[in-house]
Formats: sequence, structure tokens, C-alpha cells
Amino acid sequence: MINKIVLASGNRGKLKEFNEIFAPLQIDVMPQSDFAVQDADETGLSFVENAIIKARHAARATGLPALSDDSGLEVDALNGAPGIYSARYAGAGCGDDENNRKLLQALEQVPAEQRSARFQCVLVFMRHAEDPTPLICQGSWEGVILDTPRGHNGFGYDPLFFVPELNCASAELSSEQKQKYSHRGKAVRQFIEQIGPWLKHA
Repeated sequence: MINKIVLASGNRGKLKEFNEIFAPLQIDVMPQSDFAVQDADETGLSFVENAIIKARHAARATGLPALSDDSGLEVDALNGAPGIYSARYAGAGCGDDENNRKLLQALEQVPAEQRSARFQCVLVFMRHAEDPTPLICQGSWEGVILDTPRGHNGFGYDPLFFVPELNCASAELSSEQKQKYSHRGKAVRQFIEQIGPWLKHA
């Protein structure tokens, strides 16, 4: 039975979230930065490919089972962009504000009824670097892109992502509400339901 998993990220928010998930199983989740592991080159062409690349990289560098996630925003009017490039949509070194500005510019001439979009999240768990059957969980969250930002919670594209079923932007939700409805929340719940057999055979 394993008692440590490496998270293929240095993101402290993700680390806290996953440590809470694994706490009842008495498993510690440690960021790859604790092992001086650099970020993997995300050369995949899909969320699944990039999540696998990141998990394999962390498992190979540390010798531990690894967990990764890859997520982003798909906008239908932009043929799925920014997609896997969501975090660096406006260019290397740019932050959330620049990415949001670029998205609004790209959709300037697009009417409200054609601004459908969704957040995607893929989680991958690999028992070791050569794991031929990693656990892959996926969650999506449907919405519409606003023409002006709303709310101050969350990060990334949350202020522009309007959720019709809740009649508000993602950035107007509490963290508890977001966990319940979001793409990551759905993927994490799926992950919790399915992780048991993988842990037994790790």
C-alpha cells in the first residue's frame, strides 16, 4: 500500500485540495517542487495527453506514484480555443488579466447566443512511470462567455464564464459552490470513486 503521491504541479491550491481528498486514506500528496522536479514540456495536443505527460514526468523523476491535472477553457466560436493553451493564451509570462483581455477581443464581434463555452478538467493518476493503464477522470462545465468580467472569486477565466443554471459568473460563486458544480469538482468526485483499485495495485 502506498503512503505518498507526488503532484505534478507546484500549485499550492491544488496541493491543499488533493491532500484533503487523500487524508482519510492516510496518503500524503507532495508537490513535485519538493523533489526539485521541473515542469514537464507540455507537448501533447489534448488535455489527456498533457496530463499523462506531466504525471509520467513526475513519476519518473521521483519514483513515486503521480497525480496530474490539465484543464482549460473551450470556446465554440473559436473552434475550441484557447483549449490546452488556456494558461498561456496571451503569450508566455502573461497572466489572467491579459488572457481575459485577449479572449474578449477575439469574441468582440460574436453575439451572445454564439458564445457557448465549457471548462474541461482531466485528472491522471499513474502508479509508476511505465503504468500502461493510468486512471483518467474527466469533468466538464458548460457556460457562456460574458462581454465584461463579473465577480472577484476564483481565477483564470472565472470572471468571464457565465453559468446559466446558476444565473451568475463562476467568479461570483463561493468556493463551496464552485467545488459542487465545476469541471474540477466533477473530475475529483469521479476520481475519489475510482481510485481504490489503483491504490491496491500500486
